[in-house]
Amino acid sequence: MTPRPEGPNVLAITFLYYKDLARAEAFYRDVMGFPLVIDQGGLAKIMKICDGAHVGLVDEAHGMHKWAETRPVQLCIRVPDVDAWYDYAQAQGVANLSRLFVNDAIGIRAFVFDDPEGYQLEIQEATRPGA
Repeated sequence: MTPRPEGPNVLAITFLYYKDLARAEAFYRDVMGFPLVIDQGGLAKIMKICDGAHVGLVDEAHGMHKWAETRPVQLCIRVPDVDAWYDYAQAQGVANLSRLFVNDAIGIRAFVFDDPEGYQLEIQEATRPGA
């Protein structure tokens, strides 16, 4: 059996597919505050969420997958102050903003909303150590 290659992984990217790449990039840059770290021209924009975590915004006309109406994907971001993020999301007028909720079973306080093409984002804060 061939062993797994040695050395650490250097980057993790979750790719999401869009009809309007410029609009998606503007949302993640201007609303979410994610900096652009890799620009693959008209194909994809790689935005940094935090150290080691990135989201890749792909023009569906050039990607390995196509845009689809159903989105069984959620991008979850852990933050230190979910209340501040909730106030900010309200002020930004994001689509389909939920109420703040608590899930004691997994130890979080959170809320969800949609990006410009319907991907759901969850912003959450841990309510106990190790959650």
